[in-house]
Amino acid sequence: MAKTLSIAAKSYPHTAFLGDPGFSVGGYGIELAAADPIYKAFAPMVRELRYDVSELAIATFLQAHEAGAPIALLPVVLSGDFHHHSLTRWPGSAEISPSDLAGKRVGVRAYSQTTGLWVRGILHEEFGVDAKDVTWVTTEEPHVASYVEPPNVERTTGRVLDVLERGDAVAAVLGPPALDGAQGPLVPIIPNWREAEEAWGARHGTVPINHMLTVRRDFLEAEPRTVSALYQAFGAQIEARKAAEAAPGPRVRALRFGVTEELVAGLQVAIDYALQQNVIRTPVTAAELLDDFTRHLGEPA
Repeated sequence: MAKTLSIAAKSYPHTAFLGDPGFSVGGYGIELAAADPIYKAFAPMVRELRYDVSELAIATFLQAHEAGAPIALLPVVLSGDFHHHSLTRWPGSAEISPSDLAGKRVGVRAYSQTTGLWVRGILHEEFGVDAKDVTWVTTEEPHVASYVEPPNVERTTGRVLDVLERGDAVAAVLGPPALDGAQGPLVPIIPNWREAEEAWGARHGTVPINHMLTVRRDFLEAEPRTVSALYQAFGAQIEARKAAEAAPGPRVRALRFGVTEELVAGLQVAIDYALQQNVIRTPVTAAELLDDFTRHLGEPA
């Protein structure tokens, strides 16, 4: 019987090769998970190890790593973006500045959502607003079941867009799927956000990471050559996509393959923000996050 590798990954131009009927790796055929939106694959991966290989949000991976989940991080960034524009208010609602959000209610799908991690980090770094001084109105629980949310996190019903429209929050953090699908223009709260995003990138030497590639640790230990071949296949597609664009935007610039200074910088800022916000509570380094990869595939951070 043919061997099958189960993979959960969103359909991007750089992951389309996974759906090619002729593609196999290490003698394994590919079985793609039906997870749409892709974040619906994250809880099954970190709670049940449902897939051999899975795209995973970096905030979810940080929490899973802290919880001891046997999942290995590969240095492949599948999605990312700047996020100053991800903090918005409803059209026609009262204007509010980022520095006035302390004491207010802000919607976000889950406190551990990666876009929320980046926005809270920006609010603290650039506007002096601490995550603990905002009430975070969420609609979903964390993917890692053992994670205990801070006391200023509330749960409500509906979508984050509904929360914003009915005035249950003065602002909301929306990730790319919700932001792209919003009906009508939401109003970014951070002024001159395009310039602020590029300034953030120049300051930190990276574009924020949203999703990376992970693999079950036992599969990596048993089949390092297969994982290496799959890793190289992802890398070839990412490099081809980046090379095809003469002036790539942030979402393409965010794509990364291999242990680079940009990748390590992005991981370190995510770690720093996560610790500051109690998304994780145990210090960790980028090298420790990539330890499984380094030991088995030999590219140190």
